[in-house]
Amino acid sequence: MAVPSLVFTSQPGSGFPSSAGGYVAPEGAHAMTEEPLSAAWLTERTIYLLTLLREKRPLVHNITNLVVTNTTANALLALGASPAMVEGVEEVDSFARMADSLVINLGTMSSPRAAAMRLAMAAARQAGKPVVLDPVAVGALRYRTELARDLLEAKPHIVRGNASEIIALAGDGGGGRGVDSLVSSTAALEAASILARRTGGAVAVTGATDYVTDGTRLIGIANGHPMMTRVTGLGCTATALIGAFAAVEPDPLVAACAGLCATGLAGELAAIRADGPGSLQVEFLDALYALDSAILRDAARWVLP
Repeated sequence: MAVPSLVFTSQPGSGFPSSAGGYVAPEGAHAMTEEPLSAAWLTERTIYLLTLLREKRPLVHNITNLVVTNTTANALLALGASPAMVEGVEEVDSFARMADSLVINLGTMSSPRAAAMRLAMAAARQAGKPVVLDPVAVGALRYRTELARDLLEAKPHIVRGNASEIIALAGDGGGGRGVDSLVSSTAALEAASILARRTGGAVAVTGATDYVTDGTRLIGIANGHPMMTRVTGLGCTATALIGAFAAVEPDPLVAACAGLCATGLAGELAAIRADGPGSLQVEFLDALYALDSAILRDAARWVLP
């Protein structure tokens, strides 16, 4: 599919070299690669980004939920990024400007956390840093739904949620049962496209098959394992890993695809070795650490229109 040809130069502090086979958006903008998105290109791009990520060790600022803080931090470390869980209102403004990307997760809400999220989002956007929003349980609960829609006005680079959350955030449905989706990922593709056009970024809908769209392009990722749904927080972890890739990939759609591919592949490898959900958590971290070009070339599964 033809897309606009854009040329960008490196922005200070991004850690992304202009000669590294990609583009870096100017402050406040989103980049779109001019490459055709074939399965082979997506795999090779993910390999390249994983290598770059491990070289640069981007600082990923997380304001995430209390249930998954440890899992998220360890997953980012295992992948090769540097996590930071800074959420005090006294610190988030300056830290969001310092970090390479910001991940906001609405899993456990309170007024102070909401204030911190708003401050961090504004600071990151002003500094031209990529922002990933995870609208956990949006639609099921009014307070977080209103907050998520407020944050959406700041135009995050990437939104990741399950089908019920994405449909509710787009204003077309009441949401799921807490963090659980009541519909398949394919049912949310129209809502995801609407949201992507609204933000100018990418929206990822996760499920048995994950989908990412920027309102024009659509990519599916068919990696993962059913046992992953028996471990709390792996969806939230996927959002954090997307944040790590967004720190080194300026195209939001490609960054989201790379993060979901890495998450799904690690889950598959972990499930082979795990006896159940408990051991899956440990094996998942080891699989992220071991992820390499050979694994990606052998097992990455893309679903293209």
